[in-house]
Amino acid sequence: MDDRTQIIFQPDGSMFHIGLKPGEIARVILLVGDPGRVEQVKKFMDSVEIERENREFRSFTGMYKQLKITTLSTGIGTDNIDIVLNELDLLANYDRKSRSFYEEQQQLILVRIGTSGSIQEDLPPGTFVVSSHAIGTDGLLYCYKGGEKIMQEDFPGPFIRDVGWPAELAQPYLVPVDEKLFSILKDSNSATGITISANGFYGPQGRSLRIPVARDHMLENLAAYRYREQRIANFEMETSAIFGLSLLMGHRAASVCAIIANRMTGEFLSDYKPAVDRMIEHVLNQLKNHFAP
Repeated sequence: MDDRTQIIFQPDGSMFHIGLKPGEIARVILLVGDPGRVEQVKKFMDSVEIERENREFRSFTGMYKQLKITTLSTGIGTDNIDIVLNELDLLANYDRKSRSFYEEQQQLILVRIGTSGSIQEDLPPGTFVVSSHAIGTDGLLYCYKGGEKIMQEDFPGPFIRDVGWPAELAQPYLVPVDEKLFSILKDSNSATGITISANGFYGPQGRSLRIPVARDHMLENLAAYRYREQRIANFEMETSAIFGLSLLMGHRAASVCAIIANRMTGEFLSDYKPAVDRMIEHVLNQLKNHFAP
C-alpha cells in the first residue's frame, strides 16, 4: 500500500493534523486537552521558539529553566490522542525524504496535564491525581497489533463482573503508567489512583440529562472497584490512549489531572485556573529537575 495515503504531510512539510514539522518538537512534551491551556502553560516559559496552530491543535516549543519543552493541545477524546501520538512519533522517528523510519528510535517523554472529575468522596476539587493506571473504555488499543501484550491480563474479567460492565460495550482494558515518571511526578500533595478514560462526557460518565443513562449505579460500582488494592480515582477522556500508544511505540508517558468536580458530593470548582496553574508549575519543576541537561 502506498504510504502517502497513510503518512500524510501538508504541502509545507508539516504533519497533516497537528501542523508541526520535523525538528520543531522537544523530547519532553506536555499534552493538554484545551487549546486555551497552551497559553496557560506558556506564561511559565522563559522563552518561546516556535508556535503553531492547526484545527484544535495549538502548540509551542520553548525553554523552562534550561529544559526544552513542547506543549501541544490534543482536543478531547482518545480518537484525538490516536492522531496526536502517531503524528508526534512520526516527527521524532520518521524520515520524510526516504519515506522510512530511523533505525535508532527517539523516546519521547509525554505528560498529560488535564482536568477531571473525582468519583471518591475524599478527593475534593483542587486535588491533583497522578495516574498509576488507566482504564480504556473505547476499544482503541484493540486496533493495533501487540495491544494485548501491554494490557493487564488479570483486569478485564473481574472488572466486568464487579462493576456490571455490559457485554454490548467494548471490552475495557487497563494499561500502566511509566513507573519512573510516576515516581517523579507524585508527591505528598498529590493523590494517586486509577484513571478511567470514558468515550464521552455525558452518558458514558453517568450524566443523565434529557436521555436517561442505560446503567444505574455506575458511579457507585466504579468507586467501589479495586484492582490490586488500588481504587479508581477519577474520570477523564484521554489518559488510557496516551499510556497505551506510548507503550506500543516505546515512549514514556504519565498523566496528572486536577480534580475540578467531585461526582459523589456534587462539589464543583468554578474557578479552577489557579489549581491548574499550581499543577503546571509542579509538573514543570519536576520535569526540569530530572530531565534538564
